[in-house]
Amino acid sequence: MSIWRLDPTVSHLNHGSFGAAPVPALEAQQRWRDLLESNSTRFMLEHYQPALDRARERLAEFVGADPAGLAFVNNATEGVNAVLRSLEAILRPGDEIVITDHGYNACRNAATVTAARTGARVVTASFPFPIDSPRQVIDGVTAAVTDRTRLLLIDSVTSPTALVLPVEELVTALEPGVEVLVDAAHAPGMVDFDVSSIGASYITANCHKWMCAPKGSAFLYVREDRRPAVYPAVVSHGYNGAWPAAGGHLHTQFDWTGTDDPTAWLSVPDALDAVGALQPDGWEGVRRTNRELCLAGRDILVDALGVEPPAPDSMIGSIASIPLPGSSEPAGTIFDPMMARLRSKWSIEAMVFGWPRPPERLLRISAHQYNRIEEYERLAEAVAAEL
Repeated sequence: MSIWRLDPTVSHLNHGSFGAAPVPALEAQQRWRDLLESNSTRFMLEHYQPALDRARERLAEFVGADPAGLAFVNNATEGVNAVLRSLEAILRPGDEIVITDHGYNACRNAATVTAARTGARVVTASFPFPIDSPRQVIDGVTAAVTDRTRLLLIDSVTSPTALVLPVEELVTALEPGVEVLVDAAHAPGMVDFDVSSIGASYITANCHKWMCAPKGSAFLYVREDRRPAVYPAVVSHGYNGAWPAAGGHLHTQFDWTGTDDPTAWLSVPDALDAVGALQPDGWEGVRRTNRELCLAGRDILVDALGVEPPAPDSMIGSIASIPLPGSSEPAGTIFDPMMARLRSKWSIEAMVFGWPRPPERLLRISAHQYNRIEEYERLAEAVAAEL
């Protein structure tokens, strides 16, 4: 599509990793940068806070959030770190942080560091993949919760296995006795996502993935009763009220954490407008058509590989993972050597990585508005040739 700057000679089937910003959002970001660089002092002291508040209002409307509880961060991992660092003040030796074995490695690392600092311990809840039902997720997570559990860190959509998890049901089952931090990195723009209806203590998500904002844009939402105790991972002028944000504690703490380029945040409304205009029914149509294409692409691949779909359709959004036969090739990193061959020999970008550990591996595909069904057919041909 003409609104994307993606290389047309490559099949981009990995939107889920880093996103892709449409031209109108990139042009808006450049206008903000031009304004910033024309007079940085005036921009930061006069333009920045009103523009940030307008962008936050638009984002809050899109995700169903109270703007007072919404702070911009650079990525969801930063949001997770901010919450964990804030909770270190109340965690005690023997307390438990529950994560899952489908979680994002960076966030698992953050939980591990917080546990080491406080004497708490990380408990890993398990559920299978392939999987038959969301009930298996609920059972696996609740079985790991004890009377020492203080926090559950759970993905809304898992990164490695690409599963839409029953987060609302888990929040209902555990809150308020156990605080829930939802890593919703993939959710806004992919699935029907409403912060208020989820009800978790903390929710963080990326804007640069399925919402297609420029990279470096994400948010942290904190429920009203938890806000006074939450601080950014980088403490700055807002700690003693020296930054004049007008939205209460969370904005005062997060709106200025040092000199940076805030233009990705300010361009979020332009990304929402540009992508929403691609379907007659707006973002509802974007989510629907992306999901339909993803399911069709998954079906092409499982047919080519002669395997059953590893998850029910109800647990799939706009990314899907498929187990591949184990590899005998040594993998120097989490990324399987096939991934590099798909890029170099076939001009296809798709995730192939070891999970839960090599030689076991997964192929993960994504679908967005710039993709076509023929790309998944060619991917199936390439994977069959590389196995």
